[in-house]
Amino acid sequence: MQESFSPKGPKGFTLIELMIVIAIIGVLAAIAIPQYVAYRQKGYNSQAKAELKGFYTACQAYFADHSDKQDCDIASVSEWFTPSNEVTISLVKGHSMVGTKAKHDNGPVTYEIVGSGAISP
Repeated sequence: MQESFSPKGPKGFTLIELMIVIAIIGVLAAIAIPQYVAYRQKGYNSQAKAELKGFYTACQAYFADHSDKQDCDIASVSEWFTPSNEVTISLVKGHSMVGTKAKHDNGPVTYEIVGSGAISP
């Protein structure tokens, strides 16, 4: 009786194949990680800018309802504006609010009201 012979070659991946896959993953990570960080920074900055604009708008509504008041703070506009925990708003007294600043705790840019509601970095 004849036995059938089936050659059993090496199974699995060779070292060179594994090194190529690791190199490709490394290249993709080198491209993706800096882009991800940049997108997060843009998001933090956008949130700070939106918070400052929202606070400014709420203060203008407060001044319209309370023309006898000269200052606006976060407590007085709580009906129209609820700040997030991640954004720090530095208040300046007066109707114009010029100089009021906002910065996200994780963001690099501080935004400021420069005149008639305009916001600049």
